Amino acid sequence: MEARAIARFVRMSPRKVRLVVDQIRGKSVNEAYAILQFSPKSASEPVSKTLRSAVANAQYKAQDQGEVVDVDDLVVREVFVNEGPTLRRFRAAAMGRAAPIRKRTSHITVVVDSKEA
Repeated sequence: MEARAIARFVRMSPRKVRLVVDQIRGKSVNEAYAILQFSPKSASEPVSKTLRSAVANAQYKAQDQGEVVDVDDLVVREVFVNEGPTLRRFRAAAMGRAAPIRKRTSHITVVVDSKEA
């Protein structure tokens, strides 16, 4: 039972989110929850929310088809971060110049699947 969840326009740099995402790829869902809960990175919060959404989507999809899915049997099959649109701002700099500030965004995608699949 494959299910996915996508968190779009997360106000965090994709480079920082990828550090967290790489830790949970291929792990069981319970193990991924534990890793994210104790991770000191602030990116672990949106990744955790997206993972919970993917698990809820899997449960809903299974219920819709009349099947039962056990959360303990789910594995993080695929997880990746794409770059979203960049918010461009400018800050005053020395001698009347302007210095650009790039506020980056991310799109986080999590795909969970059952172990036997």
